[in-house]
Amino acid sequence: MKDVSQKPDSLRIARATATLHAPAACIDLLRTGETEKGDPLKTARVAGILAAKRTDELIPLCHPLPIHRADVHYELSDTSVRIIAEVQTIGPTGVEMEALTAASLAALTIYDMLKPYAEPEDLHIEDCRLERKIGGKSHYRRALASPRGAAVVVLSDTVASGAKPDTAGAYVRDALTAANFAPVAYSVIPDDAVFLGDLLRTLVADGVSLVVTVGGTGLSPRDITVDTVKPLLDVEIPGIMETARAFGQQRMPFAMLSRGVAGYVGDTLVVTFPGSRGGASESLAATLPGLVHLLETGRTGGKHPGGYGEAS
Repeated sequence: MKDVSQKPDSLRIARATATLHAPAACIDLLRTGETEKGDPLKTARVAGILAAKRTDELIPLCHPLPIHRADVHYELSDTSVRIIAEVQTIGPTGVEMEALTAASLAALTIYDMLKPYAEPEDLHIEDCRLERKIGGKSHYRRALASPRGAAVVVLSDTVASGAKPDTAGAYVRDALTAANFAPVAYSVIPDDAVFLGDLLRTLVADGVSLVVTVGGTGLSPRDITVDTVKPLLDVEIPGIMETARAFGQQRMPFAMLSRGVAGYVGDTLVVTFPGSRGGASESLAATLPGLVHLLETGRTGGKHPGGYGEAS
């Protein structure tokens, strides 16, 4: 199975359909609900909902998901019935397969209940397809539409001295490059408030859109990142690092100890990630969709779906 542990939860909705073709007399039976096995549409609705809830047991590589809503409804014509399945969850991966399985199983249930009333060649299922999905990377983008400059600043006495290699900052640098940030500057400095303050002011003056500091968010005397960055913030955005901490806390119990802050210094967005490889990667995984959205639509006055600036 694919590892989805580093994907943030989001509301996910999928809608799938399938069509069962049958003689007009069979469609009339669907309208009345009178077959020897009972009401086909009601029975198929239950079958479809159960199928959505148990898709991971039927398709080997599907993840088990909490199904928050599942429903099946129908559109009847003279010689066909269109089955429409909708499934909803809040999770790290989508419910496309759950919706497709629900539509398929509902169609098969109707087929089974109508087969005593038609010849085999008169019943057939076709056009099972996913009609729409909402949520995840297709809805909340994890890459910029157009490149913007970024900088990764690693704060570590030991890395700056050459005593050990940096892995956390390098990961963030490469991930930002993959998210269409360009150029992405990268520097390693000691845990020194003067160095950090001067570098941040230079990056802001250079018009860098995003600065990610890595390290110095803990509680030791040398962890000076938060104490240096916070007074420089013109606009603090608490939700960014609250999201990172909540995401990390679900994966290890020490995420609550990070003091990271985030906000704007002038027109530059600054976020402060932990110095561990796991802490930095989890923080970026949790916040990247929001950072992309903010940089493209937030402080610069861009428009976004549902915003007041969008024409109705």
